[in-house]
Amino acid sequence: MSGHPGARAFFVGSDHAGISLRRAVVAHLEAAGHVVGEFGPGDGERSDYPDAAREVALAVRRAAPADRAGGILICGTGIGMSIAANKVTGIRAALVHDPVTARLAAEHNDARVLCLGARLLAEDYALGLVDVWLAASFETRHQGRLDKVADLESAAHIGDISRSGAELIER
Repeated sequence: MSGHPGARAFFVGSDHAGISLRRAVVAHLEAAGHVVGEFGPGDGERSDYPDAAREVALAVRRAAPADRAGGILICGTGIGMSIAANKVTGIRAALVHDPVTARLAAEHNDARVLCLGARLLAEDYALGLVDVWLAASFETRHQGRLDKVADLESAAHIGDISRSGAELIER
């Protein structure tokens, strides 16, 4: 890790729709003194968003919690990246479109992966969202909710359905 005070590790990935914004985000993070790993295609190459989502989500998950490593994923809308990254156990990826959702992704959801839509956000605006997310801190009063989310991920809930849910299906 860099000797820069407050430096963190970030993993930034994109599909082909997010190449330009991915490069801007990487440069922005590096300019702030962070260590950045980059995943995704080069110019003119096509790629599928689940591939980058998997690489970034696994890199974030492998990082030590004390490192406060984060990930940023970019595709055309950010929707596919957020869906794919959230399939990785232990990852909370948040699709954001404005400063409020960027801030709350960190404060309320402890989202360690930020998802952005390259076709929907101007570059400067997207970089501003990254800064808002970076400046926010998790509020521990929300930990109980995150524990419930983690419980949903556990294998014990695979196939679970509530009685009322089963009754609705039978109708």
